[in-house]
Amino acid sequence: MKRVIKLSKAWTAAFLLGILLTGCGGGGSDAGSGANTSGSNTSGNVGSGPSGVQPEPARAAVLSWSAPSTRVNGDGIAMGELDKYVIRYGQDVENLSGEVIIGEADVYPEMSYTVDNLDSGTWYFTIQVQDKQGLVSEPSAPVSKTIRS
Repeated sequence: MKRVIKLSKAWTAAFLLGILLTGCGGGGSDAGSGANTSGSNTSGNVGSGPSGVQPEPARAAVLSWSAPSTRVNGDGIAMGELDKYVIRYGQDVENLSGEVIIGEADVYPEMSYTVDNLDSGTWYFTIQVQDKQGLVSEPSAPVSKTIRS
């Protein structure tokens, strides 16, 4: 049986707002609805960690978000309950094959992560959060960033 964390619309909106605000620099942005990496990096195309938002390098997308404080059912979720964030990305919104897992979600209430070395074209991103009991949120609505050559 799959257990799912359902995050509040406010958390999803905060993530989307972070993408919209930080996705405006660098190579241009088309936003859709939408860390010290102690986890695994399956794509090899990522860099940067939790910190303030840094200038966006060319051919990169800076993602930022705030930790959720409630679940969709209205129950609170404390920072200490969070385990990790999973960012998925790719150029096909139906097949986000790149993945970054960011551990220590319980330590950083404000997160920023730079996905770099992106080829030209439109890239799509989603994020999920997992708590320490293994409950995983639904993916956020995808957001996009266009990298110009």
